[in-house]
Amino acid sequence: MTAVMTRPRTADQSPQREQPLPRTALPSLTGMRWMAALLVFGLHVHNFGYFGGEGQGFISWGFDAGDTGVSFFFVLSGFVLMWSARPRDKVTSFWRRRFARIYPVHLVTVVIALLMAYTMAPKMQPTGAEAAANLLLVHSWTYAWWQALDPVSWSLACEAFFYALFPALAWALRRLSPRGLAVLVVGCVITVMALPWVNTHFELGWHIYSFPLARVPEFILGAASARLVLLGRWRGPGLDASLALTITGYFLAARLGGASEHVAGTIIGFTLLLPAAAIADVKGEPSMWRRPLLVRLGELSFAFYMIHLLVLYAGARLFASSPHLPALEAVPAAAVAFTVSLALAWVLYEGVERPGRRLLLTPLTSVSAARKAATAGAKEA
Repeated sequence: MTAVMTRPRTADQSPQREQPLPRTALPSLTGMRWMAALLVFGLHVHNFGYFGGEGQGFISWGFDAGDTGVSFFFVLSGFVLMWSARPRDKVTSFWRRRFARIYPVHLVTVVIALLMAYTMAPKMQPTGAEAAANLLLVHSWTYAWWQALDPVSWSLACEAFFYALFPALAWALRRLSPRGLAVLVVGCVITVMALPWVNTHFELGWHIYSFPLARVPEFILGAASARLVLLGRWRGPGLDASLALTITGYFLAARLGGASEHVAGTIIGFTLLLPAAAIADVKGEPSMWRRPLLVRLGELSFAFYMIHLLVLYAGARLFASSPHLPALEAVPAAAVAFTVSLALAWVLYEGVERPGRRLLLTPLTSVSAARKAATAGAKEA
C-alpha cells in the first residue's frame, strides 16, 4: 500500500505544491456501480439455487464472492461524498439530500416486501419491532433483524450510520496533511483485512458482516482516498493495472472463507481502482466505464439492487423447492429474473427515485408559492 504515499523530495529539489484536481463529474464511477450491483445479483442467483449440477459449480466460481459488491458500494459512498462535499455545506442540508436519495426507493420496496410477506411468503412477515427498525434504518444493529423485509436493505442501515458520521469525518479529513491521509488509508485497509481474522482467531463471535460499526473503515477509506485525489497527492497505478489487481483479488476472496472474510481479498483493489477511475475521468484518459450504456445502468443500479432480491424470491416460489435447474433451463430462468429486475429498477428510478428526490429537495417556500399560483389561476379561470 505504499502506492498512496506522497512522492519523496530529493535534497536539491525546491518544494513544489501539488495542483488540486478540479471537482468534475465522475461517470466511470457510475458505470462501476452497475458492475458491483451485478456481482450481488449473481451471488443471489447462486444462493437461491437457480442452477443445479455443473451449472451450480460454475455460478459458484463466478459469484461466490459477489458480496464484495457491497464493500465496493461502501468505499464508493465515502469517495463520492468526499469528492462532492463543500466546506460551507450545512449539515442539515447534507442529511436531507441523502435522505432524499435513498428513502423513497427504500419505502416502496418495504411496501412490496410487506405485500409478499402477507401473500406468497409468510416467513418474511416481520414483527412490529422489526418493521419499525427497518423503516428507521437501524435494523442491522441487531443481528436477528438484519434481513427483515427486503433483505438487502441492511446495507442502507450501514449507509445511514455513515451519513450521520460524514459531516464530522469531512471536517477532520480536511485538517489532515497528505501524509496523515495516506497513513489513514493504509490503516483502514489493514483494519478491514485484519478484522475478520481477529474475529475468527479469537472466537469473538461478532457478526461483523452486517454490523454498521464494523463497516465504517471501508467508508472512511473511500473518503480519505478521495481527499488525496482532490489534493493531487494520490500515488497509485493506472486504471488498467488497478482493475487487474481488483479482479485477481476478487477470485482470491472466495478462498478466504465466508462473506466476512471476502472483503479482505478485494479491499486493496477497490482502494486503487476508485482513485484511478476518478483521475482518468478528470484528465480525460480512456475508460471503458464511461460508456453511455454502463453509465445509464449505473444510474439504475441502486433501484436494481433494492428490487432484485424480491424478484428472485418471487421467482423461486414458482418452484416446489429450491430450483436447482439444469443449465439449459437455469440460464433462461435467471435471465427472466434479471430482465424483470431491470425493468422494475427502471420503473423505480423514473417513477420513485427521481421524482421523490425532487419532491423532498424542493424548498417548502417554492411548494407553497406554486400552490398559491395554481389556486389563483384556478380562481381566474
